[in-house]
Amino acid sequence: MKLKMIDTYRGLPRNMYIMFGATVINRFGDFVMPFLTMYLTIKIGLSIEVAGIIVTVCSLIGIPSSLIGGKLADEIGRKRTYMIAQAGAALALVPCAFLTNPAVIVVFLMLSTFFHGAVRPPMNAIITDMLSPEQRQSGFSLQYLGINIGVALGPIVAGFLFKNLLPLLFIGDALTSFIAMFLIWRNVKEVKADELKKTVYTEQEKEEKGNVLTALLKRPQITFFLLTYIIYSFIYTQHRFSLPLTAEAIFGESGASKFGILMSINAFTVLFCTVGVTSLTKRFRPLINITIAGIFYAMGFGMLGFVNSYPFFIMSTVIWTIGEILVVTNFGVYLADNSPSNFRARFNAIGSLSWSIGAALGTSIAGKFIEEIGLNYIWPLTFILSLIGIAGMYSIYINGLRRRAKNIETEEIEQEIAS
Repeated sequence: MKLKMIDTYRGLPRNMYIMFGATVINRFGDFVMPFLTMYLTIKIGLSIEVAGIIVTVCSLIGIPSSLIGGKLADEIGRKRTYMIAQAGAALALVPCAFLTNPAVIVVFLMLSTFFHGAVRPPMNAIITDMLSPEQRQSGFSLQYLGINIGVALGPIVAGFLFKNLLPLLFIGDALTSFIAMFLIWRNVKEVKADELKKTVYTEQEKEEKGNVLTALLKRPQITFFLLTYIIYSFIYTQHRFSLPLTAEAIFGESGASKFGILMSINAFTVLFCTVGVTSLTKRFRPLINITIAGIFYAMGFGMLGFVNSYPFFIMSTVIWTIGEILVVTNFGVYLADNSPSNFRARFNAIGSLSWSIGAALGTSIAGKFIEEIGLNYIWPLTFILSLIGIAGMYSIYINGLRRRAKNIETEEIEQEIAS
């Protein structure tokens, strides 16, 4: 059984394994961002309020840079854009190891965050270009696994560096970025514009003229998909907003430590279940898997509205984490299968924007809702939103089946006329 699960990742292009290795190294070395708030408050002495503003600005900076990265990747090349963005993010961290002026350090941190935001769209486009539709779920699953392996191990080293060798926190982050860049520069070829046609496998992937707006308007299913994706993001965001509040309300002083354990359970569930979940669900279409993810969200988050025993919180975390795995490993696949080849990076950037909008609404609206209605009612709300998300994703799937059936029928009629 275990060998069959590992087979999920066999047979992928060699460069996909290179991308996996580069991702593990890069995310392992993601030392600075997890400790940003602590660095701003403890090491350079900023107030919690000012640190909060800076962290928020850093998050917002990533939105326009993602869109810019997507546009550049489609126009000047995926690999070239990735190299520029990753190099910019790494180089901007190096001065932070030696500077002492807090204002200048913050400027370089924001600059690094800006470049970092432009990395993901070309990265996802590179992966899409090298994989056939049959390989994409396994490929994106492997990439997701690489991210989580790096994230699981990196903070241990980062914590040591933060406490004992602070300059190396920045140097180490930059160095691992350069190692990842070298692997991709050395092994992954740039896909030129005239070669993109070789990566087109479906009607929806054919090149499109015009701008990203016209491309989206010609694909209403993508627009509706991204709008529904905002709902999924809103729901998922509650694990880091409403869940800690609920843990504190139920468990009191031990709430923070119990929440920390839940986050560790989330991480371990991702590491140990991603391969199995992918192996079991790769036979299904991406939209079906994302619909199933909504069911896991509904059960996992919804049950928190009427439980107060910690074992049930653990059960809830495992359930919604399986939903997380299904969303992350299938979102990029559906987007790739329905994006014009010359708009892949831009569509990925818009996908990231949808997630960011959902996350922002998930904190702002949920905060107001909790304040006005009450903390106990946020979980029934997430359950209802999950049902709406499930209905939305499944309706896109059904509509797609009807559209394909209609296209097949039209082709058969045309063939009969021609004969």
